[in-house]
Amino acid sequence: MSRSCYLNSGNEPIHVLIVTLGCSKNLVDAECMTRILLDDQMIMVTSPDEADVIVVNTCGFIESAKKEAIDTILEMAEYKTPKGKCSYLIVTGCLAQRYAEDIRRDLPEVDEVIGTSHYQDIAKSIRTLYGNYTGPVENLVSAAGGLSHMRVNRVVSTTYYAWLKIAEGCSNRCAYCAIPMIRGPYISRSMEDLTEDARYLAESGYSEIILTAQDTTKYGLDLYGKRMLPELIRLLSAIDGIRVIRIMYSYSDGITDELVHEMKNNPKVAHYLDMPVQHGDDGVLSAMKRRDTAASITASIQRLREEIPDIILRTTVLVGFPGETRDAFHNLLEQLKIWQFDRLGCFVFSPEEGTDAFEMKGKPAKSVAEKRQKDVMELQQEISLKHNQARLHQINSVTLESVSDDGIFYMGRSYGEAPEVDPTIYVAASEDAPEIGKTYEVEFVDCSPYDITGVIKS
Repeated sequence: MSRSCYLNSGNEPIHVLIVTLGCSKNLVDAECMTRILLDDQMIMVTSPDEADVIVVNTCGFIESAKKEAIDTILEMAEYKTPKGKCSYLIVTGCLAQRYAEDIRRDLPEVDEVIGTSHYQDIAKSIRTLYGNYTGPVENLVSAAGGLSHMRVNRVVSTTYYAWLKIAEGCSNRCAYCAIPMIRGPYISRSMEDLTEDARYLAESGYSEIILTAQDTTKYGLDLYGKRMLPELIRLLSAIDGIRVIRIMYSYSDGITDELVHEMKNNPKVAHYLDMPVQHGDDGVLSAMKRRDTAASITASIQRLREEIPDIILRTTVLVGFPGETRDAFHNLLEQLKIWQFDRLGCFVFSPEEGTDAFEMKGKPAKSVAEKRQKDVMELQQEISLKHNQARLHQINSVTLESVSDDGIFYMGRSYGEAPEVDPTIYVAASEDAPEIGKTYEVEFVDCSPYDITGVIKS
């Protein structure tokens, strides 16, 4: 059967919508699935009203993410009513991998469940639902792991920047984290695959490449026998068209001298690092099965700031973990004062089935954990404001990405802001209207704990 025959019941091409939830890794998976569907002559749409098939690409990392996923599935199921255009609803992603049987049993609205190891089968699954595929019927949820779906020139859904997933899965086995169960062990993509992917992105006009994985600093250990992130960065920076390389999701024990040297001396590497430390008390870190101690984290931060004085550091911490006493939480606050992260996100512990922490005793009451989260964020507001004030009257290169709703400001990012998680640089509009997508020299003139305002230097 030729691909041109893959039609819906009305003998029209199949229109597909992918709704993606969760992190940047999920977004890359959705971009890969989009490429696979387009190669199968299906048509991608942006509204559920236009879709014959709706794919909900879920996150299942913590309880709030699972709730959002289920709510979204039920919302999209409304488009399968007799008055709607949608014929089939498919669930993919982490929730599908982890709770496939529950979804099949409890959500009859769902027509197919595809796990994280079977994204490459998305088109075949849709053809099977329409009766246009006559091959063997397979279980589309199996043991996690594999990179086959990523070997495509994906359809990037972002503007001006693109995520480059350098590895799949995780082998760290932190006590609170379900990712190894969902995504399988850490599997590095080959340097050849990554340079080919990055070259395609650069040729497509994406000048900022953001490296992402569950642990970017572990890249290469499984494939080459040693940490190869610095070498990968050197290869990527040699590609014409790549202007900025940004590193996300690093571990402090992977901040090697070679990596620091590369970040310091390679002009294409943003002086920015996302380093989720999770806590500042050694007892809690040990119970979390983290490899770090407060002292080792301090040493990594000191080395980074000594070698790269203008570096912007981001982190996330977790409060309310079992065994987090009042003293342990006090230690976290004291370490945050020492570490002085420019940016910080704080989450309340969510017990996840199958993890070591699920049955641990001594979990603080929800009200206590939420109060601790509030205390962390109040402290961080003071720290972030101080750091933003220190950047006032500096001149930074800012890439403009959009215009504010009121039209008063252009909105963009400098080297110090990662998309989606960090503050926006607001650039005052001028008589000579700047162009979206271009980079300008901007002087920072005002700030809050979360945002910076600047003016373009003439």
